[in-house]
Amino acid sequence: METSIAVGSRDASPAPRGVGLTVLVPAYNEETSVADTIRSLKAQSVLVDAILVIDDCSTDRTGDVARGLGATVLRPAGNTGSKAGAQTFALAHVRTPYVMAIDADTVLDPHAVERILPALREPGVAAACGLVLPRRVRTLWERGRYVEYLFAFTFYKPIQDHYARPLISSGCFSVYRTDVVRACGGWRNRTMAEDMDLTWTLYHEGHGVRFVPEAVSYPLEPHNFHFLSKQLRRWSHGFVQNVRLHWRQILHQPLLRSMVAVGLWDAAIASVAFLVAVPLLSVLVSPLFLLAYLFDLPAVLVPTLVGAWRRKEVGLVLASLPGFFVLRLVNGIFMLRALWSELVLRRTLTVYEKGH
Repeated sequence: METSIAVGSRDASPAPRGVGLTVLVPAYNEETSVADTIRSLKAQSVLVDAILVIDDCSTDRTGDVARGLGATVLRPAGNTGSKAGAQTFALAHVRTPYVMAIDADTVLDPHAVERILPALREPGVAAACGLVLPRRVRTLWERGRYVEYLFAFTFYKPIQDHYARPLISSGCFSVYRTDVVRACGGWRNRTMAEDMDLTWTLYHEGHGVRFVPEAVSYPLEPHNFHFLSKQLRRWSHGFVQNVRLHWRQILHQPLLRSMVAVGLWDAAIASVAFLVAVPLLSVLVSPLFLLAYLFDLPAVLVPTLVGAWRRKEVGLVLASLPGFFVLRLVNGIFMLRALWSELVLRRTLTVYEKGH
């Protein structure tokens, strides 16, 4: 293992105290994006204690870039194979009561850390996640993801947060109590969605998770179908793998059970039905089938416009709606393929491919 620690100039005055937080930034060939992530962490309104960049045997200058910006760079002897492996490798180096996991292509609002940490001081809460919005909204796929995120984080997440049960504490930006993560064995490699696995494990162990909408993160989202397909394949298989892994615990948690059922229905059935079955039935059987859209479109549009109004982005939402419905169909196709592969063919996805 190679550990590099950047040392600044000596100063007679005492160093400012941090907030008890270590940030883990897993990175493999991220030289073009990791600098923005580190700068956003250094620009926070409160001081983080340490930034650990896990250079997972990159073949580019990821480690050099991070080191040049003052981050501590950890490099395992061999590539760990996934975000989960990289983050768990670095967990042994954490000396603070709180630990953050953030992707190497994500930047934070300057007040994100300050706003999210108080949630972890609530009794019984072991993790907290923030609002996620794409950093760039240009292509069809980025526009679709923008509406998808805004809808989910405006409608679903606040409901889930009321019960301290978000479906997932997002892997691109979440904060945890270090002792609890260690007790859970860190982030596990047993699924393609380590963040969902850890979230559901926390629930099984009796812990709560909070959603803090004021803490905003901006990841880079796939800008073309090549990268999107890698991401959706990983996400869909990861979801199915987690359902298969945790199904006994899910059955005993009514809210989580309902959220999983809704997620499966929306991703695998509703999207295909509304974007394929309804148009065909309206042509082949009766135009009255088009009335189904009167129920579906407002359900998506109203909460999304509420979130957009607060952000003064109503025009962006309206211009991005076509991308959302296209993405919704693609999501459904990938979910159906994952269900067939994982549950019927028993072909489990085990190779982690990052797409952004």
